[in-house]
Amino acid sequence: MNKNAIEGKVVFLTGAGSGIGRATALKLSKLGARLALSDLNIESCRETAKQCAGGPHQVTLLNVAEYKRCIDTVKDAIGYFGRIDHVFNCAGINPTARDLVDCSEDYFDKLVAVNLKGVYNVTKATIPYLRSGSAIVNVSSICGVHPHKQMAIYCATKYAIIGFSKSMALELGPKGIRVNVVAPGYIETPTNASVMAGEEALKKTVEQVAIGRMGKAGEIADVVAFLMGDESRYMNGSVVEVNGGTG
Repeated sequence: MNKNAIEGKVVFLTGAGSGIGRATALKLSKLGARLALSDLNIESCRETAKQCAGGPHQVTLLNVAEYKRCIDTVKDAIGYFGRIDHVFNCAGINPTARDLVDCSEDYFDKLVAVNLKGVYNVTKATIPYLRSGSAIVNVSSICGVHPHKQMAIYCATKYAIIGFSKSMALELGPKGIRVNVVAPGYIETPTNASVMAGEEALKKTVEQVAIGRMGKAGEIADVVAFLMGDESRYMNGSVVEVNGGTG
């Protein structure tokens, strides 16, 4: 990674309080980026900022499902930094494996509001401030590429992210703004369903991965940084699967 491609850039980053969001914030800060960090858990977001190198960095409480709040948060970031160069839409809700008949309307609404509408909200709010050379990276999932039983609603949101991102790549590409997607596989984060389910569930998950282990959040962060850098300058509308070899 060419540090100069990220150094001094301002990145608007959601879901920064933990997992892939925090790992990406740490990665980008080491490369010299200035970060507008947001999360629904403000204390976790502040902890991320403390761990980041460089700065200044901004920390904001944000529920990405609330459009007006997204507009206001983006305006606050512009007021703080003067610009936004890149966007990382990482905020999301992990799934709970359950048959569709056992899924409530509230569960459906919550996943769609955060995982899908949240990306729409932040993307729409930031577009007026982006310029040629900017990059948007959205987080889909292995569940947005391959169907999984008992995860129909989550899969629907993550498949939708890919369609949305590819359409935005066509819309924004002529302006010099690239939109790409990272699709993580089984990543070792505190909210991962296999991790929370215990050792036996974790073992079954690992058996599905050719490399033979769960991924690390930092390994996704490396790809996000690449997608924002000059080395990926001809990538637009791409979906990068980072899953250790998972069928």
